[in-house]
Amino acid sequence: MSPGLFGGPRAMSAFIEIARTGCTAIGRHPIRSTVTIAAVLSVLVPYLVGMGLAEGVRQEALVAIGSVDGPDATALPDLYVSGSRFGRRVPIRLSAVEQISSFEGVVRVVPRIVGRVTLGAKDIEAILVGLPQEELAEAVDGTKIGRVIDGELPTSEPGGAPQLVLGSALAGELGQQIGGVIPPILRSSRGEKTPRIVGIFRTDSSMWQSRVVLTTFETAAELFDQQGLATDLLVHCRAGQPAEVSSRIVREVGGVGDETGIGCEVISRSDLESLLPVGLGHREGVFNLVFVVAFAVAILAILVISGFGLSERRRTIGILKATGWQTDQVLLRGLVEHLLLGLIGATASILLAFVWLKWFNGFWIAGVFVSGLGTSPEIAVPFVLAPVPALLAVLIACLLVTIGSVFSTWRAAVTSPAEAMR
Repeated sequence: MSPGLFGGPRAMSAFIEIARTGCTAIGRHPIRSTVTIAAVLSVLVPYLVGMGLAEGVRQEALVAIGSVDGPDATALPDLYVSGSRFGRRVPIRLSAVEQISSFEGVVRVVPRIVGRVTLGAKDIEAILVGLPQEELAEAVDGTKIGRVIDGELPTSEPGGAPQLVLGSALAGELGQQIGGVIPPILRSSRGEKTPRIVGIFRTDSSMWQSRVVLTTFETAAELFDQQGLATDLLVHCRAGQPAEVSSRIVREVGGVGDETGIGCEVISRSDLESLLPVGLGHREGVFNLVFVVAFAVAILAILVISGFGLSERRRTIGILKATGWQTDQVLLRGLVEHLLLGLIGATASILLAFVWLKWFNGFWIAGVFVSGLGTSPEIAVPFVLAPVPALLAVLIACLLVTIGSVFSTWRAAVTSPAEAMR
């Protein structure tokens, strides 16, 4: 190593001079610098967008199940109870509501119906959710549902048309407004029903509500022609008692009504939280695997790209060595140049990823992480650009550029000035 660079009173000024010339070199090779930054952007921008979407979806899902504090966390159930036969989830009889409500530690039990339906002439698929009318009425004055709906909440009227609240994305696809009607959803034993739209979820509500059809429990049971059954029961417990209540439900609730051989399957909030990484983690893992290959290819690409302007760089290095620069100084100058290119590429990647997610709403790539979203999502797609992926982007960009360009710089630096200037 040169003693003038790392030892002696002029070490700082020498380092500043080397850094200055390294920065100046970027402007002297605009084509090579531009192409190198473009190669970094092509790898990092999709990576940051994908990681931002994955984290955003995970955070919103955690809020939805109450694992992360949210405005409605206290209103969420502690246990989700369904029937179980041959180890598979099946509907549960409504007579179980009264039995579970009598257990010590249970505050209330709410039956729910969840099922898949098709809407309109194009048979657009949606998820229909039915809750008791009194639960929906209570939500009007609370913060659970009423604050995110334009229009009215559905009610059940004997002999009247079913009343529905549509998700914003569904309403857009069906071309529906409040007060509109849609073709019969299902033809049950009670005849055809033409539902009426009484409300629409706001576009800024949760993404989970964008493709949901909300109605009363009675209407859902009629539309599916499944009287006396519920998909699951939402059990609210006193603090510290969900585990005891869950154990008692599994032991004592079975063979409900005239059905035999049906037990109960109980899922708690913590169980739901543990299930979330299964789907999201699989897609995120596949996404990361693809970009591991992309990073390897990017190193080779930048290695080739570094050949742009190589003859001019060799002459520049030859001149520097002829004027007294040592090999370690030339390499340090090249390192500063490459690190600066990496920082520029990483910063631009973070900004472009934010623009893609915020202003373009995850155009095209959102559908990879969220089923049901098209090329251009009609809802606000959640995203979180966390510090860890951003720091990794900076580190990866610097490594990509440095590893891809260090060989060509070293090859020019170790030659004699006369050879380098040829």
